Amino acid sequence: MPGPDNQKPNQADGEAISPWKEAYWQLRKNKLAIVGIIIITFFILIAIFAPLLTNYTYHSISAADRLQGPSAAHWLGTDDLGRDIFTRIVYGARISLMVGFFAVSGALIFGSILGIIAGYYGRWVDMIISRIFDIMLAFPSILLAIAIVAILGPSLQNALIAIAIVNIPIFGRLVRSKVISIRQEEYIMAAKAQGMKNGRILVHHVLPNSVAPIIVQATLSFGTAILEAAALGFLGLGAQAPMPEWGKMLSDSRQFIQSAPWTVLFPGLSIMLVVLGFNMIGDGLRDALDPKMKS
Repeated sequence: MPGPDNQKPNQADGEAISPWKEAYWQLRKNKLAIVGIIIITFFILIAIFAPLLTNYTYHSISAADRLQGPSAAHWLGTDDLGRDIFTRIVYGARISLMVGFFAVSGALIFGSILGIIAGYYGRWVDMIISRIFDIMLAFPSILLAIAIVAILGPSLQNALIAIAIVNIPIFGRLVRSKVISIRQEEYIMAAKAQGMKNGRILVHHVLPNSVAPIIVQATLSFGTAILEAAALGFLGLGAQAPMPEWGKMLSDSRQFIQSAPWTVLFPGLSIMLVVLGFNMIGDGLRDALDPKMKS
C-alpha cells in the first residue's frame, strides 16, 4: 500500500491542486513517458561524462584496428579508419542533443513571437504572417532545410540554423491558434477595459495560457530536429569530418553494411532511441497537459 508521500493529493484532503501539479501526477502514471525520460537521461549523462567513459578520442585513427568487431578493447567495434565507435557515439550524443536544444529553442522563440503577434493583432498582420507560414509549410521540411544549407554552405552551424527555420511555422501556427481562442476570453476583455497595455496583456495573460501546447510541441520537435540533423549529416550537408555526428557516421559506413554491420547498427540505433525517447515524453506530456486526455 503506497505511503502518504506517494499518494496523489486531492481536494478531499483540503488541498487545492494546481494544473501543473495535476499534470505531474498524470505524467508519473504514464509508463511510456517514464521509459522515454530514462532513455533521454541516459544519453544526457553519457554526453556529459563522455571523457570519463572512454580512453580514446573520437578522431584518433588506427589503421591496424580498422573494422574490428565489438570486443573488450572496443565495446562497439571500430570503423574503417580504426576509430572507436563507442567513443564516437558518446561524443556524438553531445552534438545531437546540442542541435536539438538550440534548433528547437530558436524555432520556439521566433515562432512563438510571430504566432502571438499574428493571433492577437489579427487583420493584415495575421494575413502576412500566416501566408509566410503557409509558404514555408508547403515545402517538405527536409527539402527546405537542404535548400537553406545549400545556400549557407555545409556545416553543423548552418544545419542548426536551417532546422530552426523550418520549424518556426510549426510553433507559429500552434501559438497563433491558441492566442485566437484566448483573446476573446473575459479576463482579456477585463484587462483591456482596465487600460492594460497590449504588451503587458501578452506577457502576463496570453503567453502563460499558451505554454502547455508549446511544451508538448517542443518536446516532440526535439526528436524531429535530431532526425533532420542526422539526415543532413548523412547527405554531407551537416557536421563535417572528423566530427562524430551520428548521421555522418551512417553515411561514412554505409558501404560496410554487409562486411561490418556494427559500423551502421550502433549509430542508427542511437538515433532511433533518442527520437523514440523524446516522442514518448512528448506523448506523455500531451496526455498530462491536455484536459481532454485526462481520465
